Amino acid sequence: MANLDLLETSIPVAPLKLAALKGCREMAETVDQYLVQFRRELAGHRKSNGVTFSGYSEDSFLIDCECPRFGSGEAKGKINESVRGADLFILVDVCNYSITYKVCGYENHMSPDDHYQDLKRIIAAATGKAHRINVIMPFLYEGRQHKRTKRESLDCALALQELMNMGVSNIITFDAHDPRVMNAIPLGGFDNFMPTYQFLKALLNSVPDLKLDNDHLMIISPDEGAMSRAVYFSNILGVDMGMFYKRRDYSTIINGKNPIVAHEFLGDSITGKDVIIIDDMISSGESMLDVAKQVKERGANHVFVCTTFGLFTDGLEKFDSYYEKGYISKVITTDLTYRTPDLISRPWYEPAEMGKYMASIIDTLNHDVSVEKVRATTQKINKLLAKHR
Repeated sequence: MANLDLLETSIPVAPLKLAALKGCREMAETVDQYLVQFRRELAGHRKSNGVTFSGYSEDSFLIDCECPRFGSGEAKGKINESVRGADLFILVDVCNYSITYKVCGYENHMSPDDHYQDLKRIIAAATGKAHRINVIMPFLYEGRQHKRTKRESLDCALALQELMNMGVSNIITFDAHDPRVMNAIPLGGFDNFMPTYQFLKALLNSVPDLKLDNDHLMIISPDEGAMSRAVYFSNILGVDMGMFYKRRDYSTIINGKNPIVAHEFLGDSITGKDVIIIDDMISSGESMLDVAKQVKERGANHVFVCTTFGLFTDGLEKFDSYYEKGYISKVITTDLTYRTPDLISRPWYEPAEMGKYMASIIDTLNHDVSVEKVRATTQKINKLLAKHR
C-alpha cells in the first residue's frame, strides 16, 4: 500500500475508530476489512522492530452507533461504546435515499438534509471525548450550491463552517463539484481525492481489448467544469481531448436551473475513435446522454462514460434505451454513493470500487503523515497502462 515506509516509522495520532451512519454500512464494512488487513501487516513489521501500540491491530475498527427516531420524526445520536481518546472517522452517504423512517405513521425517505443532521448528532454524541474527529463525506453535502449568483444561500460553505465549529478537524471528500469551496474554512482540514486510477482499472477490466493510443481513443469533457479532469486523463494516457460547452437559455429557470439549449463541440475529429466522457456526476443524466448521442453521431466507435457519482435521479430507462441504440457502451461510477440493485444488474454498468483507496486514506491520516503518495496516483496508473499494453 502507499506510504508503507512512512507508516512503519510513524506513530498514530490516537487509536483508530470508525463510525458508519445508516446508509453507508456496506462501504464501511469493506473499508474496515481493508484496515484490519493493513494493520495486521504493519503490526508484523512493528513487532519485528520491537515497537507495538495498544489498539493498533484489531479484529474490527467499527463502533456501534445509531440515530433512533421518535414517532414525531425527531431523532438523537447514540454512540454505544467509548470513543474517549480515539481518532474517530465518521462515514456518511448523504445521497442514500433508500433509508426510510416513520413520521406520525407515514413513511419518509431520508434526504441529504436528514443524513447531514444525523452526522451532526453523532458528532454531538461524542461530546468532545474523542481525541480528533474526521468526517468522510464522499458526495459533499450541498456541493453544487457553492457559489452565489443572485440573492441565494451558500449552503455548502455554511455546512463546512458548522462542522468545523462542532470540532471536526478534517473533512475528506471525493471529486468535489468545486474544490474551491474549501476557502470557506481556510484554517480547517479539507482533502479532495480523485478516483482516476479506479476509473481506468474498472474500464480496462470490463473492456480488456481497449486500445489506449491517440489513433484509437479520445477523452471528452461534457462541459467547461469538467475540463481539469479531462486534461489530466488525456495527458496521462497521451491522447487528444475534446470539449462540449453548454449553451443555456438564461431567460428561463426550470427545476431551479437554466435549461440547456444545445451542446457545442470543440476539438479534433472523433470519427472511428473510442471515446471516454468524464465528469463528476450523473444526476438526471440528460446532458450526459445528449453528449454521448452527439459524439456517436460524429462517428465515434464506442462511448464510455466515467463519473464519480451515479445518482440517476430520473431512473435508468433512458440509459437502457441509449445502450440498446448503441449510443453508450459502458457507464462507470464509483461505489461511494448508494446504488440500486437494478443499476448494479444493468449490462452497461460497471462499478469502480473505492473501499481499498478509502482505507488507505484513513490509515495514512491516522498516522498523521503526508497524503500526497495516496493522492498522486500517476505512478500506479503508469504501471496499470504498462501491464495493459
